[in-house]
Amino acid sequence: MRKKILLLGSGELGKELVIALQRLGQYIIAVDNYPNAPAMQVAQEFEVIDMLDGASLDALVEKHQPDMIVPEIEAIRTEQLYGYEKRGIQVVPSAKATNYTMNRKEIRDLAAIEVGVRTAPYKYATTLESLIEGVKYTGMPCVVKPLMSSSGKGQSVIKTEADIEKAWQYALDGSRGDLLEVIVEGFIDFDYEITLLTVTQKNGHTLFCPPIGHRQERGDYQESWQPMAMESASLMEAQEMARKVTAALGGEGLWGVEFFITKEGAFFSELSPRPHDTGMVTLAGTQNLNEFELHARAILGLPLQPIDLIRNGASAVVLAEKEQLDFPVPFGLEKIHEIPNTDFRWFGKPTARPYRRMGVALSFGEETVEELVKKAKELAAKITIGK
Repeated sequence: MRKKILLLGSGELGKELVIALQRLGQYIIAVDNYPNAPAMQVAQEFEVIDMLDGASLDALVEKHQPDMIVPEIEAIRTEQLYGYEKRGIQVVPSAKATNYTMNRKEIRDLAAIEVGVRTAPYKYATTLESLIEGVKYTGMPCVVKPLMSSSGKGQSVIKTEADIEKAWQYALDGSRGDLLEVIVEGFIDFDYEITLLTVTQKNGHTLFCPPIGHRQERGDYQESWQPMAMESASLMEAQEMARKVTAALGGEGLWGVEFFITKEGAFFSELSPRPHDTGMVTLAGTQNLNEFELHARAILGLPLQPIDLIRNGASAVVLAEKEQLDFPVPFGLEKIHEIPNTDFRWFGKPTARPYRRMGVALSFGEETVEELVKKAKELAAKITIGK
């Protein structure tokens, strides 16, 4: 039962996953392109490489001979995962899923064309001129994103023609890897957004967590809450879309599937083949198993029972305000622990920079999610970052 697992990407989500996997007796080698990444601090071994360098990635696989490869970030030479999978190494959730979802073009075309779920109108652009044409197609306002990025990097809204060139350059600056292409999407007049954490199993039904609501700034989540109140028809529509897209990609694990909910119903937005940042609210004990425990069990082939909501919860991120080196630490934790039904996670990132996510404040209980979000934001504001 003990697997040797190569974790590609070692941020805060990877750290929580390593903890969940180790509680199930697994052996983890955490990998990233910088030393002392959060997941490296709790793994048995770690490696520092450029994961976009195919030769370095091959050498790493040869060195460790893992049973399983678990990608956690986008900046990976994902096309090489097919070869590892053919050699009998389990890629989580699958080589196809990882390759497609690391690139917004692949996943959007699969969802809109192959599977046929409802999405915003969209076009791709590789030059400023083709972006201008794409904006004409989608109309304004519209959203521009790099095809490969994370945490909202490079994402902006075009409201006037004067915004187009700025959006193009901002998208290129925020792109991860060596893919210089963007997607422009028509703006959806949505009522709210949700993340639907979806669990696919080796031998079992696809499961869904209670929907999670979230608010974003600069394309990155600021607060999330569970459950998100929504009409059952919209929830069932979103669940069916998530079921179809994950089935087309294949494999086992937890997926973060994002939707816009409108008066017309659900629109598929994006998908991550791994635990989702908005799902950190599940660390507040909102479910019988948090998203990392669900992912760990699913990828190991352990059967899962239906996921139950235990209590309401909310999360709010703690962001750095300035650059700091040499393992900045949180101050003010005692203020959080004075307040009942709260918790906190510090990620342990070795450096800080403006707007970098350094920790998360959690609140839970019988209050409404609106009250819990307010409490979580107040908790996050009590934390200062220093040395």
